[in-house]
Amino acid sequence: MPKIKPSKGAPYARILGVGGYRPTRVVPNEVILETIDSSDEWIRSRSGIETRHWANDEETVAAMSIEASGKAIADAGISAEQIGGVIVSTVSHFKQTPAVATEIADKLGTNKAAAFDISAGCAGFGYGLTLAKGMIVEGSAEYVLVIGVERLSDLTDLEDRATAFLFGDGAGAVVVGPSPEPAIGPTVWGSEGDKSDTIKQTVAWTEYDSSKDKFPAITQEGQAVFRWAVFEMAKVAQQALDAAGISPADLDVFIPHQANERIIDSMVKTLKLPEHVTVARDVRTTGNTSAASIPLAMERLLATGEAKSGDTALVIGFGAGLVYAATVVTLP
Repeated sequence: MPKIKPSKGAPYARILGVGGYRPTRVVPNEVILETIDSSDEWIRSRSGIETRHWANDEETVAAMSIEASGKAIADAGISAEQIGGVIVSTVSHFKQTPAVATEIADKLGTNKAAAFDISAGCAGFGYGLTLAKGMIVEGSAEYVLVIGVERLSDLTDLEDRATAFLFGDGAGAVVVGPSPEPAIGPTVWGSEGDKSDTIKQTVAWTEYDSSKDKFPAITQEGQAVFRWAVFEMAKVAQQALDAAGISPADLDVFIPHQANERIIDSMVKTLKLPEHVTVARDVRTTGNTSAASIPLAMERLLATGEAKSGDTALVIGFGAGLVYAATVVTLP
């Protein structure tokens, strides 16, 4: 029996560059209040959100991804032709097939890179990062582009008081490449499908009737999701720290999914993060951008100098599914 030759890749992988794109239109809470009975104070106290970005017709999922990816590739100091894989996490690309990743890979000028989409909600960036790490260590690609992108304004019911103020649009991207030392820790990930009804699309595409139904939107059971995120995700975050051999005192940065500032504050308290740890709070001006939220928050922290290259960061995403993914990374 012939023996299969073992694959040979890099010993480890790391994030080499990051880029982000936020749509040009900034939407304050006052706009949201035109369609729901609430107040700016209530929205801020419940979520921390002050503004969000909404895409125009030209700012498509592909267009935003290309903008963010170009910045990430430049930040990594490589060329698009060196990209061997493109992974796109999104729930708001409305074509079942082909994957939007193939269009992005082509327009960026990659050399026929492997390209595919994944659907893992707000944990999608963590899922994509883990897949990219595996591709590099396995040897099927030298550099992999991981993109989180959403146009959640397309899936927002502006008359739903529980969710109308939450969602925003944007794209975040990172280039993952070889590393001589560990720079992406073990991933703690999983799913709790028995809770899948707590965050879902209101109407399945196969059941949608435009003559009588509102366009499908994302709905959630706010209190159930809040409790799950606060109590269960802090445990997952601690498991990721333990898996990486890192203590809270060793951290420089904490980048949780930007779902809600109250959730972020509760996780910081439960994890007992020291005062010196910088905490991403991009949710205030970007809103909840699902798969894009972690790379967008990472990009902003580095751009503003609140975080720096080489910092040790804990990242965790969690959302619809319910799914989650957490890991410790070295910032690019």
